Amino acid sequence: MKLKKLMWIAWPAFLVAGLLEMLVFAMVDPQDLHWFGRPLELSRQGIYTLAFFVFWGITMLSSALTTLLAMSPFEVNQATVSRGDQAEG
Repeated sequence: MKLKKLMWIAWPAFLVAGLLEMLVFAMVDPQDLHWFGRPLELSRQGIYTLAFFVFWGITMLSSALTTLLAMSPFEVNQATVSRGDQAEG
């Protein structure tokens, strides 16, 4: 089940990261990018790769937050409260 939830997070994030990569670099030349006023000393492919993983990480965080917020109260509290410790009613 955990692998299934991980795929619910990773696969849509991968697709969105690919889309973001295409949209951003259709408008921005990687060689024109600067970091703290200095040009990036990476090849175009290096910048594409780094940007993809940054986009993927951010969108995975977003998907993970959505998955967390979609959990029922039972799923959230399942591991923290045992049957004997539950309040009456």
